[in-house]
Amino acid sequence: MSITQDRKQELIKEFSVKDGDTGSPEVQVAIISERITNLTDHLKTHKKDYHSRRGLLMLVGQRRRLLDYVKAKEAKRYEDLIKRLGLRR
Repeated sequence: MSITQDRKQELIKEFSVKDGDTGSPEVQVAIISERITNLTDHLKTHKKDYHSRRGLLMLVGQRRRLLDYVKAKEAKRYEDLIKRLGLRR
């Protein structure tokens, strides 16, 4: 259900704003989105896994808060980010 270290490094390279950037909102949202995708696939096969479902809902809320933060700071960065991630909103 969690993402591998290699995949995490790929996401950091793809979404980082500058070299060595691991904490920017773009990187955080990309990593959380990957985790959400993995958990969604897990819950399709394990429908009664309510503990993981709660974790999924918490991740969705965390991603939503980060996206709201980016939108409040710079709307252009927000638009680019949701377009790159393929999110709808």
